[in-house]
Amino acid sequence: MAVSISRAQFLRGDVRGERAPVRPPWALPEALFTDRCSRCGDCIDACPEHLLAARGGGYPAVDFDGAACTFCGQCVGACRDSALLREGTARPWTLHAYITERCLARDTTVCTTCAEYCEAQAISFVPRVGTVAQPMLDRECCTGCGACYAACPVRAITMR
Repeated sequence: MAVSISRAQFLRGDVRGERAPVRPPWALPEALFTDRCSRCGDCIDACPEHLLAARGGGYPAVDFDGAACTFCGQCVGACRDSALLREGTARPWTLHAYITERCLARDTTVCTTCAEYCEAQAISFVPRVGTVAQPMLDRECCTGCGACYAACPVRAITMR
């Protein structure tokens, strides 16, 4: 079975074909991004939320562990390699939150932290008979900012 990898992945020795890390908002497709990005770190330094970090091969990647993206665009403005391009009304990425079975509400513990941190109001809690209210995620409203991920006390949210 053939694995599709970019030239940059091949040169870095990343031949496993694993899912690429989450790149900064408005990043070009992975192969173009890694070809254009010089790994200068300007986008990392420009991010006021400290959301970006150098990862595999020194390329910038999103780290939602302690921050969320405000989509301010400062990373794009700092990118002199044109690896990040904000064009018109293009969405910054196709990333969305997913609530897993580890969610405390699914284990009958009241917790609405994710909804409290979601500025887009993409997460709501639906009352259920015989248990606590259950989370419901509206993917149409979800911006993929990661605020819910960073806030979740049990890491029950994944971003993909």
